[in-house]
This record gives sequence, structure tokens and C-alpha cells, in this order.
Amino acid sequence: MTRKTLIASIIGAAALACGVIGVSIPPARAAARADVSIPFVNHGGIRDWRADGDHGLYVQDAHNRWYYATLMSPCSDLPYAERIGFETRGVDTFDKFSSVVVRGRSCPVTGLVASAGPPKKAHKGK
Repeated sequence: MTRKTLIASIIGAAALACGVIGVSIPPARAAARADVSIPFVNHGGIRDWRADGDHGLYVQDAHNRWYYATLMSPCSDLPYAERIGFETRGVDTFDKFSSVVVRGRSCPVTGLVASAGPPKKAHKGK
């Protein structure tokens, strides 16, 4: 093997390992991996929120789009909270590096994905 062939083989293997050529991520998995964020949290960027038990919450932005925030661990007071805080750590964007503050306790977020919104409540029939 010549030196040029060896170098080309190494570069090709490195590019393949890095995902530069020949590897594609299926669209469903690519969308699931996409990081989303809600900008301008301190300036009306969040319109509404709904707790999903003690492990996550639905967050609606100022443009009526819904997102689902997964929490690192159970946040025991979340299902009963009437108000919460969104801690963005210096930037004015709520994302997977932010926290939700419930009754003085910080509950770190581990994921934020686009969502269809909270499930509709079932109406009790007569």
C-alpha cells in the first residue's frame, strides 16, 4: 500500500467514524435528537405550563407552541404548584440545561422536545 493510499484510507475511516460520509440518521431519530429551546423567557417567552405528574411538564411558548420538559428526578411539589419559576442560568432561554423552581426547590431539566401539548381532559358523562 502506498503512502497516499494509506492516508486516504485513514481519512476515509475517520470521516465515516465521525458521520461525515455514508451514514444518515433516520428522520424520526434526527428529530428526537434535535435540541429545542424557548427564547425570551424573562420577557414573556413562556405563556403557560401544565404539570405532568412529578416527572415532567408541558410548557407553552408565546407563539402557542407546546414543548415537553423532562425532569432529572421527581419534583414532588410540581403536581400541586400554582406557580413555578423558570431558571435559565444567565441566558434568557429555557432549554435542557435549565431548571424549574417549585416552592424554592430547583428541579433540573434533562430534555426539552416539541410536543402536541398536554393530553385533553376527559369529560365525565352523565
